Amino acid sequence: MASERFKDHFSGVADSYAAARPEYPDALFDALAGLIPADARVWEPGCGSGQATRGLAARFAHVHATEPSAEQLARHWAWPGGGSVSLAVEPGERTALPDASVQMVAVAQALHWFDRPRFFAECERVLAAGGMLAAWGYADFLPPEGMIDAVAAFRRQIEPHWPPERADIDARYAGFDWPFPMVASPLPASESWLEVEWSLARFLRYLASQSASARCLAETGDDPVARHAPALAAAWGDPDEVRPIQWPLFLHLRRKP
Repeated sequence: MASERFKDHFSGVADSYAAARPEYPDALFDALAGLIPADARVWEPGCGSGQATRGLAARFAHVHATEPSAEQLARHWAWPGGGSVSLAVEPGERTALPDASVQMVAVAQALHWFDRPRFFAECERVLAAGGMLAAWGYADFLPPEGMIDAVAAFRRQIEPHWPPERADIDARYAGFDWPFPMVASPLPASESWLEVEWSLARFLRYLASQSASARCLAETGDDPVARHAPALAAAWGDPDEVRPIQWPLFLHLRRKP
């Protein structure tokens, strides 16, 4: 399974990804916990370095977290697995899990990378009756106060290098041919945000972890973070001062009959 081809945009920035990606809010996982029993088993495909696994494992009996990139999985916080978390290098479209063996499939910021017809068919196979497909993601961050121009200049440079799947995130997964009936999100609108307080260094690591940043560097030889770091730093102010950053969060829920 590990040899199956996939669109690998993050192995080359696995260290930055693991160190710099924002954590999901507790309110999201609390909302999911209200949908299925606490003794449920969960499959988390496209788990990356585990930004969502920790919240899932704190609320459910077992999480099988899978990721096609061995480099990403090696940086997972639960590596090499054990206890309530099992890890495997597997594509999102195929897992070794038995039929009807999980009560939730939880996909965090990854569904747009999958072959959706094949993935949805795999959800049909592994989900037990009444099981839940939960898929969420976050759109681009809101620039901190006073940084709109500096961030806009950085974004202009990387814009041509976004993979086409980025449009799915911008559209909040609208128009997908979803399986199963929809379930209304229990997540309050006021909680539908990722919110962090970061130093400048952490913010720059996040920018470097974006797939468009890595592709820009690989395709042009020009590091967009290094190029724009002086202007971003000037707009930030004291580099040790933490500043708030927000991302709009969206959530789709579907329950298997």
